Amino acid sequence: MLSDLALILLAYLLGTVSFGLILARLKGGVDLRGQGSGSIGATNVARAMGKRAGIIALVGDCAKGLVAVLLAQAWGSSVWIIAAVATAAVLGHLFPWYAGFRGGKGVATALGVFIPTLPLPLLGAVIGFIAVVLVWRYVSAGSILAAILMPILTVAFANPLPLTLAAAVIAVLVVIKHQSNLQRLFRGQEPKFV
Repeated sequence: MLSDLALILLAYLLGTVSFGLILARLKGGVDLRGQGSGSIGATNVARAMGKRAGIIALVGDCAKGLVAVLLAQAWGSSVWIIAAVATAAVLGHLFPWYAGFRGGKGVATALGVFIPTLPLPLLGAVIGFIAVVLVWRYVSAGSILAAILMPILTVAFANPLPLTLAAAVIAVLVVIKHQSNLQRLFRGQEPKFV
């Protein structure tokens, strides 16, 4: 039991590692909060520091979620603990303790936790994301659609209940974190990704 709780706590702590903030510090203290969407995630990093930095932030934020889940799987954890670890890693990215619980929007970290746990639903969600971004050029809209598709596709592919619940919780959190993006989309003020 203690080892399961330790894994969940470790997943949260891994999730709090912000590659966007690390890159901003390395670039001489770029203020991500004061630029673009104000997020510390990969899309805003790309806008503030260039696409190369955005890709590094994306890979880093994805990797921390992936590592958290792979550690739980290697430990031989139950599917309930793996689902909890996946959710904790995303929560760490969304609500890092050291930044006043103001983190990123969770999409890259969710990608990382779903690679080893829900690969087929993830593939469908990624296809939906790519289609939206290619047609309308809105990363936020693609992210929201992908988040909503995850629990739906998880059910469609008859995945275990704990993973379905994790996908649903993560989807709700990602959509909530994109609330300001949704408002800008409805007002026609959301910046397109070029």
